[in-house]
Amino acid sequence: MYDVITCGSATVDAFIQTGDKLFVGRNGSVRVPFGSKIVVEDVVFAVGGGGTNTATAFARLGLKVAFLGKTGQGTNSERVIKQLQKEKVDTRFVLRGNGRTGFSVVLDAYKRDRTILTFKGSNDQMRFEDVSIRKLKTKWFYFCSMMNESYKTIERLAAYAKKHNIKVLFNPSAYLARKGMGFVTKMLLNTDILVLNKEEGNLLTGKKNVKQILQELVKKGPRIVIITDGENGVHLYDTNYYYRLKPHKIKVVETTGAGDAFGAGFLVGYIKTGKVEFALKLGLITAEEVIQHIGGKHNLPSWNSAMHILNTKETKVMRMRI
Repeated sequence: MYDVITCGSATVDAFIQTGDKLFVGRNGSVRVPFGSKIVVEDVVFAVGGGGTNTATAFARLGLKVAFLGKTGQGTNSERVIKQLQKEKVDTRFVLRGNGRTGFSVVLDAYKRDRTILTFKGSNDQMRFEDVSIRKLKTKWFYFCSMMNESYKTIERLAAYAKKHNIKVLFNPSAYLARKGMGFVTKMLLNTDILVLNKEEGNLLTGKKNVKQILQELVKKGPRIVIITDGENGVHLYDTNYYYRLKPHKIKVVETTGAGDAFGAGFLVGYIKTGKVEFALKLGLITAEEVIQHIGGKHNLPSWNSAMHILNTKETKVMRMRI
């Protein structure tokens, strides 16, 4: 029996350290001169994707975890699987198709924020019929954002989880949120904990106020809804109380994987204690450790390391009725 099976994308990421070589336009857009050759400062390769990032976070924080996802057959697929095995993540449920493993180019372009060019490849091609459903013995599913055939698969997996008393955390992306509330309705009905950022919440509900977004989403099925909002902190609503947690002042190097780290950290805290206040704190410090380095896995903490940080940093959760 696993504590959690995480289902999501697996990619090989190339982090391009651009320095000040790109031009930043209005509304945060990045402009690259057409026909030019730009010399960059450095290139760093890493295994990424929401599925592998969260699986690694769970393993480092002490849970028994397996990864469910799809890769291709080549060198990049081997790189993904070896990295997961190195982190003690069970890879027996990895599906390997004839397509290509996902790949991303991450441009570190402006104020340590990033622009990601991503090729989904096999990540979009996971069929429900190919999943060994009866072997998925777990207490929780963590579903990252998936698209096309793979989204249909996690939708059916969530329904299966509901029937078999398996809890579900769902972390959609802007890709799914842009499709509207109707598109994700079935998924939300089978979700226990929903984690998304403010932009995604706004796209789904049409609301701009965080509390209104939370209240609107909790009506759709999830018992707990969490909104992450960058420097403005984290907001949670569980039908009875509203919680808010502000981030610590840290030096942000690169933000890729922050949402994955927060979601995984939160779920570990919730599984171990059942208390949302502790889970929020653990999610926050897990994300903050990641964004101080390049890549979504590089600085994920162990359980002992996370407890040390929590004991040395003042982290207050505000709670109130709404």
